[in-house]
Amino acid sequence: MANNVVEQTEQLVQPIMEELNLELVDVEYVKEGKSWYLRVFVDKEGGVDIEECGRVSELLSEKLDETDPIKDMYYLEVSSPGAERPLKKTADFTKFVGSHVHIKLYEPIGGMKAIEGQLVAFSNEEVATIEYKDKARTKTIEIPYKKMAKARLAVSFN
Repeated sequence: MANNVVEQTEQLVQPIMEELNLELVDVEYVKEGKSWYLRVFVDKEGGVDIEECGRVSELLSEKLDETDPIKDMYYLEVSSPGAERPLKKTADFTKFVGSHVHIKLYEPIGGMKAIEGQLVAFSNEEVATIEYKDKARTKTIEIPYKKMAKARLAVSFN
């Protein structure tokens, strides 16, 4: 059910994103405690402000009321993905080459199940090259996109 709600919401919100020149980063439909939350994360170059999130919320709420894809009571939240935004699509990796990232893997590569470092390249929409610190040494690892379970930008304190 949650996947169906996410897909329907993505279809409803995409025209709104195009109209407002925003990027749809992610949609999630989750139960926390007794309540359901439909969360829509939007962004643009330089970040989004509260007015833009409010406008998306208004327009999407109207579309959700018209189509009524969710039968349960839920809360709609529209926000920025924040500093540690998820990297969901191959285009995200291309866009954020040069950024600090955190990647979790389906299976270990080089003995590691997670890696944090600088995304130095993303070739042919298939392989991310990450430069990371191992004690005092800088190392490089190549991670195939299909082996990534989750990826996000990471705040670096270096």
